[in-house]
Amino acid sequence: MEKLYTGKTKDVYQMDNGNICLKFKDDVTGKDGVFDPGENQVGLKIEGAGREALKITKFFYELLNDKGIKTHYISSNIEENTMEVKKANMFGNGLEAICRFRAVGSFIRRYGMYIEDGAPLDAYAEITLKDDERKDPLITDEGLEMLGILTKEEYKLIISMTKEIAKIVKDILADKGLELYDLKFEFARDDQGEIMLIDEISGGSMRVYKGDQKLSPLEIHAYLI
Repeated sequence: MEKLYTGKTKDVYQMDNGNICLKFKDDVTGKDGVFDPGENQVGLKIEGAGREALKITKFFYELLNDKGIKTHYISSNIEENTMEVKKANMFGNGLEAICRFRAVGSFIRRYGMYIEDGAPLDAYAEITLKDDERKDPLITDEGLEMLGILTKEEYKLIISMTKEIAKIVKDILADKGLELYDLKFEFARDDQGEIMLIDEISGGSMRVYKGDQKLSPLEIHAYLI
């Protein structure tokens, strides 16, 4: 396969059949050796994290596909740490949608004058541009439309899908006695121009707590597998 891109937590390959192969790695985002899904740099390597992330991603994507929610997922190979997906046509250089159930991370850094750290939020969703140099800036629907990245209608659809999927994940974690604080998704268009969920859904892309204890990606996965 031809390697298209070397990512922080996954490498991307072009398959002979026209689909894309994602190779999961053991790198996770964070800073100074501490895991943080909100960081845009690799902070540490956790042995086995890639395989566990793929197992959880497979679980969630198969569930979403069964519910009729449009995703890029086709199949996965756990032994090889790979996932076959549909080709994604990115919005600009990529967008991330974050759904927040607690005021933590960048939310509290921005709005801490008005809300206490850890206060509950009602599935607050927002979109950021994938831009490491500018630390993934937040952007509004008007800004996205003016820049020609997506329309206001597409923005509304992504926000709606973000909240719907996040609530599914939240309920599953709650059944395991865990609380989801926030999580991030990525979206793109398929070759027919329809919006679909892409990338992964794993412990590496969410903040999850057991009581007042923040869980690492592998701890989250242990509860789900």
